[in-house]
Amino acid sequence: MTFSSVFHELAAILMLAGVIGVVALKLRQPLIIGYIIAGILVGPAALNWVSGGSELKLLSSVGISVLLFVVGLKLDVSLIRSVGPVALATGLGQIVFTSLFGFLIALALGYAAVPALYIAVCLTFSSTIIIVKLLSDKREIDSLHGRIAVGFLVVQDIAVILAMILLTSFNLQGGGGGIAAQAIRLLLVGSAFVLGTAATMRWVMPPLLGRLAQNQELLVLFAVAWAVGLAALADVVGFSKEVGAFLGGVSIASTAYREAIASRLTGLRDFLLLFFFIDLGSGLNVSAAGLQLGPALVLSLFVLVGNPLIVVAIMGAMGYRRRTGLLAGLTVAQISEFSLILAALGLQLGQLGEGEVSLITLVGVITIALSTYMILGSERLYGWLKEPLRVFERATPFSELGTSTSGPVRVDVILLGLGRFGSAIARQLQPHNLAILGIDFDPQALRLASAQGLPVQYGDSEDPEFTASLPLSSATVVVSTLPSLESNAAIRHGLESAGFRGHFIATAHDEAEVVKLEWLGAHRTLLPFLDAAERAAELIVDDLRELRQIQSASS
Repeated sequence: MTFSSVFHELAAILMLAGVIGVVALKLRQPLIIGYIIAGILVGPAALNWVSGGSELKLLSSVGISVLLFVVGLKLDVSLIRSVGPVALATGLGQIVFTSLFGFLIALALGYAAVPALYIAVCLTFSSTIIIVKLLSDKREIDSLHGRIAVGFLVVQDIAVILAMILLTSFNLQGGGGGIAAQAIRLLLVGSAFVLGTAATMRWVMPPLLGRLAQNQELLVLFAVAWAVGLAALADVVGFSKEVGAFLGGVSIASTAYREAIASRLTGLRDFLLLFFFIDLGSGLNVSAAGLQLGPALVLSLFVLVGNPLIVVAIMGAMGYRRRTGLLAGLTVAQISEFSLILAALGLQLGQLGEGEVSLITLVGVITIALSTYMILGSERLYGWLKEPLRVFERATPFSELGTSTSGPVRVDVILLGLGRFGSAIARQLQPHNLAILGIDFDPQALRLASAQGLPVQYGDSEDPEFTASLPLSSATVVVSTLPSLESNAAIRHGLESAGFRGHFIATAHDEAEVVKLEWLGAHRTLLPFLDAAERAAELIVDDLRELRQIQSASS
């Protein structure tokens, strides 16, 4: 089918992508899968709608630049520190072992060294966008395994940028002068680029963005122009466009405007990335992909099974429970959009052929589709695998069971969650001469509570096995300050399984959750926002009475 103009072609492609996107959501699949399928359908293998290849590729390039810009903009290295060394160790360990085993598997499947290296690197990265969305939907983004997973995804984001720099700088099929000359050039040009970005970040961006922020539309326009402009500059000096866009985001990340810019660009990023995945799918050689189906299944099995086991093994060696390791490990049971971008980059550089790109795309479709269901059903999956996974868990998983201060011999109150609300409750309870034990998995929260004289213990309150390890025999009351119905239901189940006979006090968002928590067996429910509003109203009424008394006396 042919269209009278490129505009009509793009309109038809967008409508088809929208329909397939709805089907993907009904199947609880990420939209990436729907977009790639839409690309295959509009490509030469099916409907053959794509004639404006240059327009698609242009929109695709802009979408990738905006994606990398937003990644740089929201790069939160402090998140790695907040979950301790486990994020860094797990992130780097998973990258090293996956790359090594993936390279050996690719060689065994008959691929040459350079394509095997690309394939191995592509197998290491997981989609931050998809994982954060799935964990947020399950309300697990702030759980122990959720924060660890997001922490090592940040490590992966940094690693993928370094991989792009290396792969584009050391072009194995060109760039005369040898490896030494290319290394020197990489060092000089890269240093100049980074120093220029750092200088801009330090002296140019704060005052410039302060002026532009007076108009939100102008601020967003500048952000897009800055991302695409630095991407073009990086391309001119020999780096990839992706690296330039990433550094553009980093140059703004330290300003006060990064969240405002990131929130405005998220929708634009998702829209433009649609064209990248459609372009990728439309360029997929279906006959070549058919020949790659066998290797794709082998590599997909390695990603779906091997990657989570690598994470479980590393976290088990560091003293984490097998449940925490598996729930975090399932987030790497897929390859990411960055893997597909790397494959496209390899094709552009002449280091990969269509067959290898088709292979990586197939692995992406298979692993993203299956890992989504694995993450959504993670608790059921753990129930099936918890006994075999015992081999990865230490006899005493000290990272989740060891107390950071000497706990009391007898406990009156176990307080789960030491955030703002939980720490406030602890301060109010301490003068009553009660033996309190605080539980949290945030090291900073534990340090602050410990400094105030509260015995604390590191652990994930949502893990029923961890809950059973608490000193419940002497505790009278267990208080959960976690404002999640699912979390409180899991805690209540763990207490019931452990035979706890005391009172369970939970925290709710609203009155509807109060009813559900009482049905689950909560003796009392706390409503922090409502309680705070009632107290504020009391103070306002007291002030009004005092003011009226003064006015009455003066009259």
